[in-house]
Amino acid sequence: MDAPRESNRPLLDPALLEKAKAYGFSDRQIAFLTGLTEDQVRAERKRLGLAPAFRLVDTCAAEFEAYTPYYYSSYDRGDDEVKPSQRRKVMILGGGPNRIGQGIEFDYCCVHAAFALKEEGFETIMVNSNPETVSTDYDTSDRLYFEPLTLEDALHIYDRERCWGAIAQFGGQTPLNLALDLKRNGVRILGTSPESIEMAEDREMFAAMLRKLGLSQPPNGIAANLEQALEVAGRLGYPVLVRPSFVLGGRAMQIVFSDAELKQYMREAVEASEERPVLVDKFLEDATEVDVDCVADVGLHGDPEREGHVVIGGILEHIEYAGVHSGDAAMVLPPHTLSKKVIEDIRRFTHAMARELRVVGLMNVQYAVKGDQVYVLEVNPRASRTVPFVSKAIGAPLAKLAAKVMTGRTLAELEFTEEIWPKHTAVKESVFPFNRFHGQDILLGPEMRSTGEVMGLDADLGAAYAKSQMAAGAALPLSGRVFISVSDLDKPRVAEVARLFADLGFELVSTSGTAAVLQEAGLRVETVCKLQEGRPNALDLLKNREIQLVINTPSGQAPRADEIKIRTTAVYTGTPIMTTLSGARAAARGIAALRRRGFGVKTLQTYHAESRAPRAED
Repeated sequence: MDAPRESNRPLLDPALLEKAKAYGFSDRQIAFLTGLTEDQVRAERKRLGLAPAFRLVDTCAAEFEAYTPYYYSSYDRGDDEVKPSQRRKVMILGGGPNRIGQGIEFDYCCVHAAFALKEEGFETIMVNSNPETVSTDYDTSDRLYFEPLTLEDALHIYDRERCWGAIAQFGGQTPLNLALDLKRNGVRILGTSPESIEMAEDREMFAAMLRKLGLSQPPNGIAANLEQALEVAGRLGYPVLVRPSFVLGGRAMQIVFSDAELKQYMREAVEASEERPVLVDKFLEDATEVDVDCVADVGLHGDPEREGHVVIGGILEHIEYAGVHSGDAAMVLPPHTLSKKVIEDIRRFTHAMARELRVVGLMNVQYAVKGDQVYVLEVNPRASRTVPFVSKAIGAPLAKLAAKVMTGRTLAELEFTEEIWPKHTAVKESVFPFNRFHGQDILLGPEMRSTGEVMGLDADLGAAYAKSQMAAGAALPLSGRVFISVSDLDKPRVAEVARLFADLGFELVSTSGTAAVLQEAGLRVETVCKLQEGRPNALDLLKNREIQLVINTPSGQAPRADEIKIRTTAVYTGTPIMTTLSGARAAARGIAALRRRGFGVKTLQTYHAESRAPRAED
């Protein structure tokens, strides 16, 4: 056992510590370099009276008094320019730097939270390190701190401003990962408790909750090393979905089909350990994925006897099969193929989990539906990427409502206690940066790759989907030629999709393998060479603008080089491309709707008014 430290003897050299902080070393970096814990470094720094000063960025260049100043921290000697007011303050933790794989949708939620809290009489303190977002605009919050989203910096600001509480629910996974440590250091976390957040994030606690509620999840396991991962995959059977715990944007998430691929993943993609295990799930092939966003005030008063409300904002059905990250997938609200039983099960499961987690604010659930069986994939007691889309589709500001609930208002007081089922159809489509990355394959998977999203609205699903494609920059053609080349796995179903385009008057073009399947189904097809067989081939037709639509599904986990060339050439020539049969089916439906009646334009407000109007049969 170590001898007790003399009370006056510092753990660290005070002068060296002060110099390290002035040079920009964080408490965590210093802890790593000295073999101490971050808590020990923080305690020692506080004991020595070493704290940052906050300097003001004058947003009015000294011409006028700055009512919405920006602040940054510095350990250089000088005055602290923060002058806290006596109003109740709430610190909102933003999403940090935006990048491919992290949606701007979280910034939307932070902005709406700031507006909602102002309406409730609070002073809003925004913490974010990205100057290119709306949350960092001068008129969004009362004060803005350009600081990293770390425990150390959040605690500095919270203490300096003497905040009433903090919101970690709107900035995505980054601030959510701080919630438990913030609470441990005396921060009042508004909304769902950090313990409930931990229950949803921790795989074993989450599985125990589902067992208690009698809900199903895909068979799964946890692995801290390669041997454990191979054992779990062998027990579950391939394919499996593997991912690190506590990730953002599906980073390093992958579907693997063999021991060799799993070994490569464990060797190159992650650094597994007991503290950061890899999650291994049985991948449900050909399942439909469903996202659900809800707002609840169940745990508002800390009394299990007080029921509170759970209100579903939207049930979104993915157009692509399960396996595509929800930030990338095209989605339909309300769902269009799910049975009444499945929809009722989804409602019941969502309510049960929100009550068990004592949710205060927003919650997102991801389901996989195979047949009539509903599996719970993931629960996030926080804002999700789909909250802005759902809010616009139903005409209810979910993030604003959630922020007000976190400060003590009930959903009954806010008059939002009933689910809104719109009469129109809303389609979310993602926007990708592939034309900026030459040679990058466009295939979608569990790791998020989009950089934005668009919405298509119409009374008809086909027209709504067609509008979403126009908005995403890939307007569907009304006539011409369709190139079709699909994997062996998709060949049994390709004829049905090809027939939809043939019935619309499109000419079909295929390589030999897919062409044989289509000809056997009685369809007329022009056969072209594969890339290695000669010319003319698909690349020639694309470059000559002789193809108006491409349907090309991947041949496996490691796509062939010619497939990648076809898909990237389609992107560079501006040719719409579908990489799933479900997407191709939606495209055919969209083209049929456009040819049948074209499309009209109405404001969001008109759609919302029509949804609120009573139906003729009511």
